[in-house]
Amino acid sequence: MVQARWNGATIADSDATIVIEGNHYFPPDSIDRDFLQESAHTTVCPWKGTAHYYTLSVDGALNPDAAWTYPDPKPEAERIRNYLAFWKGVDVG
Repeated sequence: MVQARWNGATIADSDATIVIEGNHYFPPDSIDRDFLQESAHTTVCPWKGTAHYYTLSVDGALNPDAAWTYPDPKPEAERIRNYLAFWKGVDVG
């Protein structure tokens, strides 16, 4: 079981993550969306497409743009459509 934890909260918990480029991508149904706030931030990956970000909000603490997803990935990355990955101090393991 892989978990994503930050500021004492478990944001995601799954035994079906997909690992790409060293990042665990969590299935949409494994995410506790109560901790996510949409962000306007995006980035572009040449082979995955445009990533959309979320800010984590736990007990009043914010971690801006600490999670990302590909809602409309390029064909090569279709298997991670709407899956979430984490960084910026989020403990994944």
